[in-house]
Amino acid sequence: MSEPNRIIRLRTVLARTGLSRSTIYRKITEGTFPAQIKISINGAGWRESEVNQWIENPVAWRTEHH
Repeated sequence: MSEPNRIIRLRTVLARTGLSRSTIYRKITEGTFPAQIKISINGAGWRESEVNQWIENPVAWRTEHH
């Protein structure tokens, strides 16, 4: 049984990756970190599965997904 693909917020992404907020947004722009998805008018989050994949192999993330 696969894990549900939860949406996690910035605070959780920061805690899991150890990256700063500015580094995360820079990496999104560079295409080396998963992009956010819009979850409400003013809210956004990340797919937990994509963040987990990035944590497992951050160097290969770009080539696997872009």
